[in-house]
Amino acid sequence: MRRLLARRMKFHLFGAFLVSLGCAAIYKFGVAEPRKRAYAEFYRNYDPMKDFEAMRRAGVFESAPPK
Repeated sequence: MRRLLARRMKFHLFGAFLVSLGCAAIYKFGVAEPRKRAYAEFYRNYDPMKDFEAMRRAGVFESAPPK
């Protein structure tokens, strides 16, 4: 029973480290990178003036009434 806690702690710390690295990698490649690509694609073709005019025609803005 001597040093049981120390042996178990080494095992659990190593396991926790591996699990956390795995979770970080899954998040990066499963969530963050696709999100970056989606934003880049959206803003590659985005025209803010066209969007503004569409919202203006819809009556979204009080300070810029529809023409």
